[in-house]
Amino acid sequence: MAKRHLTSRLRRSADRLDDPAEGRFTAYGIILGLGVFMALATALDLPAFGRANVRLTDLNAVSSIKSEAPVGPVATDPEDREDTEDAELAITTPAESEQIIDERHVTVRRGDTLMKVLRRAGADRQEANTAIGALKKIFDPRRLKVGQKLTAAFRLTESTDRKSTDDATLISVMVALDVERSVSAIRTEDGFQAQEIIQPLESSFVRGADRIDDSLFVSARRTGVPARVIMDLIRMFSWDVDFQREIRRGDRFEIMFELFKDNDGRAVKNGDILFASLALSGEDLRLYRFATEDGTIDYYDAKGQSARKALMKTPVDGARLSSRFGKRRHPVLGFTTMHRGTDFAAPRGTPIMAAGDGVVERASRYGAYGKYIRIRHNSTYKTAYAHLKGYAKGVRSGQRVRQGQIIGYVGTTGRSTGPHLHYEVHRNGKKMNPLRLKLPTGKKLEGQELTRFLEAKAEIDVALNETPALSRVASNKAATAE
Repeated sequence: MAKRHLTSRLRRSADRLDDPAEGRFTAYGIILGLGVFMALATALDLPAFGRANVRLTDLNAVSSIKSEAPVGPVATDPEDREDTEDAELAITTPAESEQIIDERHVTVRRGDTLMKVLRRAGADRQEANTAIGALKKIFDPRRLKVGQKLTAAFRLTESTDRKSTDDATLISVMVALDVERSVSAIRTEDGFQAQEIIQPLESSFVRGADRIDDSLFVSARRTGVPARVIMDLIRMFSWDVDFQREIRRGDRFEIMFELFKDNDGRAVKNGDILFASLALSGEDLRLYRFATEDGTIDYYDAKGQSARKALMKTPVDGARLSSRFGKRRHPVLGFTTMHRGTDFAAPRGTPIMAAGDGVVERASRYGAYGKYIRIRHNSTYKTAYAHLKGYAKGVRSGQRVRQGQIIGYVGTTGRSTGPHLHYEVHRNGKKMNPLRLKLPTGKKLEGQELTRFLEAKAEIDVALNETPALSRVASNKAATAE
């Protein structure tokens, strides 16, 4: 029954479609319905048929992995990618301007103060004053020396002109005291904090040895020994050796001293002489550096006898013996008279040293002697120095001086024909020949001090054997610090 009813309905529908007028009406209705539906979908922003399934699928996928995916937008097609990029730019905050650290190196000039140097570097006066106040806790700004190096660091912004100081903020000041030490003031939240910086240096030994062909100075320089070390070598032997008369061609020298290098391997500092020897006409003089328990450092021979004597034979370095003790024709007066001293010709301004420890009795003009100094060393010995250009700072009557201390400078004041030092030694009030005078010896080590010295001497001898000598041909200037 139901089957016959369904068949009857299908037949009637087929008959209806066979009617041309009714078929056209049905087709128009379907098209009209689709148009209305599409208009509604557009107005309400409903997904289209084809993309609805894709978009819903994508959204479901995103929802399912949201907890695992990194934070940030997920794009599924080019249009979505453009939208998310715009969103990222909208929420990103602009980066702060990059900060630049500008280090400025300044050299101290004559008449400079620390404030002047910092102002010349570009520091604000108030900031410079605060930094100087911090530095004063560990460094006296009045001790700045001409040629000393100073580094000031400033914080700049990207827009700041490096030549301008308007937006430059001082963040640190560093003053180099020497190759090993410096002091600095570094900006903190509370102002500036001062600190001392120690540069670690590596120590090694340098040994020089050669024949003397002309002078000790020239021969030692030829092997690469620094000039200042050679001058120390000359001072070591100045109590026993007259370098004007006793050095001959064919004599030999040997020296070993310390050398300090920085982290880059550059030689920056020469240390103390540990050993030195002179072989003069067959006589071998050997000296070793040693510090006694009280901290006194001196040079001793192999038996522990100090090389230091009561008085130096030659109180001026690099001078030429121009007139000896004894009778001579006076260059100014023109007749023969007794010359009761020794003259050393040297360039005007050459430093003059105290021949021994003592007290200055006189430092003033003294007739034909011109500018004159006399030092009392003990109840027996005095020394006198004449024709000076001037006096060293602090040298005056009653002032105590040490052996080797600079007391004045070579000149030609008084009755003089040219720049030279007239040197006298007085023993019990009588003027003696300084070059022939048998001077009292220095300290002799004994007991435990002698034992300690012999141990130190043995260590130095081992280092001598293990340290190769500088090459005379290469001169190897790079191996030492001038």
